[in-house]
Amino acid sequence: MEPTAMFKRVMALNVHQAKITACAIVEHDDGRQEMTKLDFGAFKRDRRALAQWALRIRPEVVVMQRARACTGRARLQHSRPWASWPGWSTSGTSRPCPVARPIGPTRRGSPHWRARVCCGRRSSRRWTWRQLRLVARQRQKLVGMLSAQKNRLHKVLVDAGIRINVLVSDVHGQSARAMIKPLIKGQPMHEILDLKGRLGASGEELLEALSTEQFSARHAFVADEIMQHIEYIEQSVARMDGYLPSGLAAWQPQLKLLQTIPGVDQIGAAMLPVEISADMSVLGSAEPLASRVGICPGNNESAGKRKRGRIRKGNAWVRQLLCEFAQAAARTRCALKAKFEARAIRKGRKKSVIALAHKMLRTIYAMISSGSHYQDKTVDYEALSVARNAPRWTKMLRKHGFIETQAAA
Repeated sequence: MEPTAMFKRVMALNVHQAKITACAIVEHDDGRQEMTKLDFGAFKRDRRALAQWALRIRPEVVVMQRARACTGRARLQHSRPWASWPGWSTSGTSRPCPVARPIGPTRRGSPHWRARVCCGRRSSRRWTWRQLRLVARQRQKLVGMLSAQKNRLHKVLVDAGIRINVLVSDVHGQSARAMIKPLIKGQPMHEILDLKGRLGASGEELLEALSTEQFSARHAFVADEIMQHIEYIEQSVARMDGYLPSGLAAWQPQLKLLQTIPGVDQIGAAMLPVEISADMSVLGSAEPLASRVGICPGNNESAGKRKRGRIRKGNAWVRQLLCEFAQAAARTRCALKAKFEARAIRKGRKKSVIALAHKMLRTIYAMISSGSHYQDKTVDYEALSVARNAPRWTKMLRKHGFIETQAAA
């Protein structure tokens, strides 16, 4: 099946570290197609030559495979959907597809094939989200670094014989950090014990947990450096938390809808549309979205026998967010928790988290598509509305004479 032409002048780029391969397909008025393929270097003068050649071609659209770094307003195409087109090799080599005669090169990443496919396929990526995606992904990386540094600080304190983690639930909480920072700076113990705040531990237990017999100057130096790094990362994350929602001002209704789902907070609701977009009309259904994220079961069936159904590689950033949402929702009192507990008995915790994340993604697609908020199956919203408004309704009915008021005896 040949793709239906949507563009008359198409250019495809294959960006490498030291070379850029460009392929242009131009359809003339008489229906004749002309293909030109050139190689350019990766330096600035080579990119300038590529830009001048593109100006002479005047393409309607420029397509390139999704990469780690790319510049310009180019359409980003995912390579997996191309496997359904004739001539595409499913093995990723130059071997032609056995079910159809190949149309040009079939090697994965070929700019010629990408240009042919772009003539008949629309891109699902949007330029408007790419800049915010840089902020969102940098925030996720900083959060990972923050968790690693907190674990490292905990290890240094335990190595020095400080076992405050036995008495507090969070070593990096407000009360625990208020005692650890003066301890690192060498303040007297009685001043540190005055900062215990609302901790339920006694002074003797804190004195035993904060024993400095093994706490050397090297421990203090390393712990101080780690604490400064933790505070710096926290400040960076806080700045990104304030910057990210400001770029989504046009999508505030969708963000408010997402926050009605158990386990989704304001930052999570802002980071998810940046990755999957808030426009669900380009997908058609929830299945393509789940397949692109890589959160749905695999379809591995041969000769009528179902084999492994493990998930495939997809958008790891979205999958990480969804797994965080699922683990948070599993701790709430909602229908999502019941689904998680029912599956965890049979499949285990990890598979249950993936299954719940898949369900939440399909729910998110339905909510954004219909514009409706989340409704939990275990909650009787009608009863809640009646309980909240019944006194006001009764008062107004009595005021207007619909209910007779009993006279005082």
